[in-house]
Amino acid sequence: MKHLKKAFALAALTMAMNASAQTELTVYTAVEAEDLKTYAKRFNEEHPDIRINWVRDSTGVITARLLAEKENPQADVVWGLAGTSLLLLKNEGMLQPYAPEGLDKLSPKFRDRDETPSWVGMDAWMAALCVNTIEAEKNNLPMPKSWQDLTKPVYQGHVVMPNPNSSGTGFLDVSAWLQLMGEDEGWTFMDGLHQNISRYTHSGSKPCKMAASGEAAIGVSFAFRGARLKEKGAPLELVFPEEGLGWEVEATAIVNGTDKLAAAQTLVDWSISRKAMEMYNEGYAIVGMPGVAQPVAHFPENAEALIIENDFSWAASNREAILTEWASRYDGKSEAK
Repeated sequence: MKHLKKAFALAALTMAMNASAQTELTVYTAVEAEDLKTYAKRFNEEHPDIRINWVRDSTGVITARLLAEKENPQADVVWGLAGTSLLLLKNEGMLQPYAPEGLDKLSPKFRDRDETPSWVGMDAWMAALCVNTIEAEKNNLPMPKSWQDLTKPVYQGHVVMPNPNSSGTGFLDVSAWLQLMGEDEGWTFMDGLHQNISRYTHSGSKPCKMAASGEAAIGVSFAFRGARLKEKGAPLELVFPEEGLGWEVEATAIVNGTDKLAAAQTLVDWSISRKAMEMYNEGYAIVGMPGVAQPVAHFPENAEALIIENDFSWAASNREAILTEWASRYDGKSEAK
């Protein structure tokens, strides 16, 4: 019995010593909540000495929080936030430039343009329409093929979309429409779309979830969420509008002022490793390291060919003006926060 007690005591002491030896990183993220355990687990398989404390919310909320904390940063790393948000933070002097190991293996689209980048990309998420085939048939709704189709009177009250002020998916859509159509025609398109919107959500995945459950016929969302719900048996058809798809780089950066720089650099190194890219490819068809991505179920085989030439610098520079204009026109249909 004494030997057993000693063994338990030794095990407890070892666990306590290991815990105390860990460096804890506060990591802000907009990555889908269901994937955070996987991200931390895969990272810890190689770096058990670093513990991740997640702070997770939608893109707009995390971006606003980081900006509010500018004078007193609470995060050490941002792992999984829109590239346009990180460009905004970079312009505020809030990111620590760092050239991670393996930078040369990234596609140029997936890194900050400075020689020593302030952020590096992980994967890309792309716009998609989630159409509930049962609800569409019940309401005699034709399958949309284009963004412009969504302005037709037949869809009135049947479309749900994310609010771009709180959702990165909402912002990538609005930004893409303005780039694709030009600013005047883009706002005219959104005026027409607004007539058919039943509500604007504060989550990019929620419109697709609503479509999957039959709460809405059409959700303007992103392909990752639609593919997962369809794989689970939801009666969804994923539509990739023919004019082209908005998209965003999901990216990683070190917050300027962290006192855990070495651990933060280790995490950023790992975030663009091949192992990490293979992990991202489990849900995303486009990842930052060329030659890694394998086809993902329910995504189009030519995913990269469907995305627009996205001017992230323009989107970041005009973000505040775009969001202010959008809110002044359409916020009346936003759901309560």
